[in-house]
Amino acid sequence: MIRKLASGEYRLYSRKKNPKTGKRRNLGTFATRKAAEKHEHEIQYFKST
Repeated sequence: MIRKLASGEYRLYSRKKNPKTGKRRNLGTFATRKAAEKHEHEIQYFKST
């Protein structure tokens, strides 16, 4: 899940919420949405290997 921050950057969050905190894990902050989407695809690739 990608959200736009007030600063104009994009942050990648995990899909599932952490049961202990009830929040999503921060998986990185990127300058562009395209960079965040690219990183999300990379994460999905390594999850399947």
